[in-house]
Amino acid sequence: MDNLFTDLPAAVPDEIFTTLMSQGGVRIERIVSDGQATPAGRWYDQDDWEWVLLLEGEAGLRFEDEAADRALRRGDYLPIAPHRRHRVTFTAPRTVWLAVWWPAEPLPS
Repeated sequence: MDNLFTDLPAAVPDEIFTTLMSQGGVRIERIVSDGQATPAGRWYDQDDWEWVLLLEGEAGLRFEDEAADRALRRGDYLPIAPHRRHRVTFTAPRTVWLAVWWPAEPLPS
């Protein structure tokens, strides 16, 4: 057993990605951010589904097909479809995410 808030660093010069589980095409990660954002002009364009949950802190998420940022606060979550271009526009100090990825193709039963 472990805890998502164990061993959180006091300062994070770069985002920290910790894989908590990876099996059968599904990956679960804890992401710790501290003021980071996606570099200007860069968009994430992923082959897989992604589901994110903001556990602590605040963040801005922009989808290329939307005119404004989505403000995420503690407890907010959303799915991100494959190839839906998006970027993180800001993160507050000590922002903790839980991210789950799985293939666009159906998983075997």
